[in-house]
Amino acid sequence: MTTADHQTKLAQFDEFFSINYAFNINASVIELTQLPNYQQFIENMPAPFKIAAEVNTVDQSALRALQAVTGVASNLLDYLNHQAKKMDLLIGYILSQQNDVNTGFQAIKFGGGGIIFKANASKIFNTGNFLELKLFFADENTALYCIGEIVNSEIIDSENQYKVIFHHIREEDQEALVRHSLHQQSKQLQALAQQRNQAKNSSA
Repeated sequence: MTTADHQTKLAQFDEFFSINYAFNINASVIELTQLPNYQQFIENMPAPFKIAAEVNTVDQSALRALQAVTGVASNLLDYLNHQAKKMDLLIGYILSQQNDVNTGFQAIKFGGGGIIFKANASKIFNTGNFLELKLFFADENTALYCIGEIVNSEIIDSENQYKVIFHHIREEDQEALVRHSLHQQSKQLQALAQQRNQAKNSSA
């Protein structure tokens, strides 16, 4: 890989907003001879990840359509939202069964362009490795399947940290990551504001 190619790939990570956030992932190396094209990636995607995205899309489309209809009772919308949340919990449980502890690592940052994860010295990846990735967002009851490429590694506090850009990811999954990152930013800002208010009240 030339220096220019490397810089282009590093820039790809920064094309999207990213946020510090801890979550679990599965990561395993794909040999170059086994690296799928995009169509093969879609065909080989585990069924639970396909189903989860389709259910989420249907729920969002249906609720948006009802919200646009005048005269729809608010209690009906509340009921349908409640049913959608129950479905999210069920899908979240099914997706959690895809988590393989043997390939498990902790990610510490994510965005629409990629993730950063860490590993101890007993597990070494290399820059340029392609990875089969499963990203698990427990508090969102969702998970995503994609293929990434390691574009940088460094040792911080005796742990290896790897920056990964997405090589194959569905557009709807990338959009979901963008929404998740903005949602987490909002939650973090709200928590920070509450801490500041509590500090002010305690010092008053």
